[in-house]
Amino acid sequence: MFGRSKKNGEDESAHAAQASTTPTGKKGRPTPKRKAAEAARIHPLVPADRKEAKRAARAKRNARYDAEQRALITGEEKFLPARDKGRARRYVRDYVDARRSFAEWIMALMMVSIILLLGLSTFANRVPLQWQAYMLYGSSILMYGSFIVTAVEAIVVWRKIKRLFSASHPREDIPSGTGYYTFSRMIMPRRWRSPRPQVARGEFPA
Repeated sequence: MFGRSKKNGEDESAHAAQASTTPTGKKGRPTPKRKAAEAARIHPLVPADRKEAKRAARAKRNARYDAEQRALITGEEKFLPARDKGRARRYVRDYVDARRSFAEWIMALMMVSIILLLGLSTFANRVPLQWQAYMLYGSSILMYGSFIVTAVEAIVVWRKIKRLFSASHPREDIPSGTGYYTFSRMIMPRRWRSPRPQVARGEFPA
């Protein structure tokens, strides 16, 4: 009785060992060695066909550039440069583009001041000293006065934009540098602004 039980136990142990070594499931193949697995995951840093890789990279870069240039015209958010993305930046652009401001004329006034100074230095011998003083003072007052008025206007407009945007979008954060973004857009003539204005005069954002 005891001998038979021992024999049956040995048969069951051999059967279990055979079952454990027999491949099961979908594997049916030996596990790859570590070196082989690492080699399969390694991709060459230098592509085999460098010309084709450069051509593909150039095409991708050109496509991205073209999409960005179209976005600067149409205002499409997805392809805008990083500095112009976001609801706060769009709100600034729409608000600044909707209003008429003194700041957008500052470049023209600066050019007039520079022309006066150049004319004064060029024709100094032909202009009386009294008129030279008038031109010098006039150009200086025009230049510095325009800059002061523009700075004050930009501060007032930025504070108003920040208050209105925070009231209409209380959960939206205003990115740092948006104040300078407002100023830099205000001093640019409307037709030269980039991205191109998407609203008409008086069409302020809701």
